[in-house]
Amino acid sequence: MSTKETFLQRMNRHLAPTMAKDFPNLPVVGEEGGYYLGLDGKKYLDFTSGIAVTNVGHRHPKVVEAIKAAADRLLHGPMGVIVYESALKLAEELTRILPDGLDCFFFGNSGAEAVEGAIKLAKHATGRPCIVSFTGGFHGRSLGALSVSTSKSRYRNHLHAVSGVYPIPYAAPRECPPGQSVAEWCVAELERNFSRLFRHQVSPEEVACVILEPVLGEGGYVVPPRQWLVRLREICDRHDILLVFDEVQTGFGRTGEWFAAQTFGVTPDIMAIAKGIASGLPLSATAASRELMQKWTPGAHATTFGGNPIACEAALATIRVIEEENLLSNCRQMGAYAREKLEQLRKRHRRIGDVRTVGLMIGIEIVDPKTGDPDGETLMRILRRCADYGVLFYLCGNQGEVIRMIPPLTVTRDQIDEGLDVFERVLRELDSPGHPAP
Repeated sequence: MSTKETFLQRMNRHLAPTMAKDFPNLPVVGEEGGYYLGLDGKKYLDFTSGIAVTNVGHRHPKVVEAIKAAADRLLHGPMGVIVYESALKLAEELTRILPDGLDCFFFGNSGAEAVEGAIKLAKHATGRPCIVSFTGGFHGRSLGALSVSTSKSRYRNHLHAVSGVYPIPYAAPRECPPGQSVAEWCVAELERNFSRLFRHQVSPEEVACVILEPVLGEGGYVVPPRQWLVRLREICDRHDILLVFDEVQTGFGRTGEWFAAQTFGVTPDIMAIAKGIASGLPLSATAASRELMQKWTPGAHATTFGGNPIACEAALATIRVIEEENLLSNCRQMGAYAREKLEQLRKRHRRIGDVRTVGLMIGIEIVDPKTGDPDGETLMRILRRCADYGVLFYLCGNQGEVIRMIPPLTVTRDQIDEGLDVFERVLRELDSPGHPAP
């Protein structure tokens, strides 16, 4: 009979540590809606959504039905060798829900692949060799994507990243001096950073694209002012530089609209999409205008598995569920409710340093209550204890100091109450004299 110990022993014996050493290593036997069913027979409220993947909940019946029906018709389709309806319909549906002008797609399997495609498209279309990225961004771990990822230096250890990448600071609302407008200060800093970059390191005529997450994900759930993204769009236009949004984590309703581009009212030239697109099946897309995509010559990029027919059917079902169940509206409402509750918790618990939210993309910073410094060690104690009580959160931030709360868009008020009640219970335990450390 399998136990947690035998599961972990087998995992440690056969899986690469770089894959297996993560949190919480919870052995599960099933999943449904907003919950995992553990090997121990307990239900675990999942506030990770498979790291922002199962946006319509685990194993949504309509998605499962679509997958089963698709498997009866076609399992594999190398696009270009054959052509099939599900990929074409998905392209048409994405055109409908994406910002105007993004109407042509290259399908891949993962977020890193979508980013690789975006970088290659930008360089190929412009003939320019260089890229501007932002410090704290995370875009994947393949070498091209890793070259523009700076959320943690350890991700780049012993790896010689692709040359010609110039990172500049991301928007930092918390660093705004007292008495100044956050938006105006962030915009002014953006202009100064680009001015220094173009004067001292690379001329704008050499830059193919600027790539960023419209909301920092793994880097700490930092939400920039809308004006900062608007000005970034203007700077790119000023120098004929392509703007790339990595919406791998912010996409498919996570911010309360289909994409963060719509939440902020800023449209990129290229968008990378993955994670929530197919409710757990491997699928991604690099999106751009047909005019731009036509500059990417046949054979310059290709894929064997990208746009798998079953994954495309799962994506179509995911789109239908989001619309039929009004999940964008629910995301905005439940996100506002969760933020209100967290702000109340912050007043009662000094370990909460900051709460950053947009839709159901929620970051809760954990700090030392005496110094205010980021406290990743205590954060891990909190996460482990919450898991003991049946609630799963995840982490992010450069020092692992931010709790990542990313429930499915189907989440209810009762589930938010359930999860945050456990969170506060653990905070109270930490503050109780003589209470054993979680």
